[in-house]
Amino acid sequence: MSQIDEHDRALGRRAALIIAVATILWLLLQWIGKQQGWSAQVALIGDLAAIAAYIYALALVWRIWRRKAGK
Repeated sequence: MSQIDEHDRALGRRAALIIAVATILWLLLQWIGKQQGWSAQVALIGDLAAIAAYIYALALVWRIWRRKAGK
């Protein structure tokens, strides 16, 4: 395996971990917010943080895809 393939695998694992953690945290925030009666503004902050994490993970995957397409 080349060093680039190992790097791409590491980026893929990082993207998968980011997606999984962001989803779990978002679900927990929604559940806790409902239990505690938090306002919609607090829920919006959690939503925006999750979206930011998904966009970052998408950028990582896009970087891997572009590198593979260039071979």
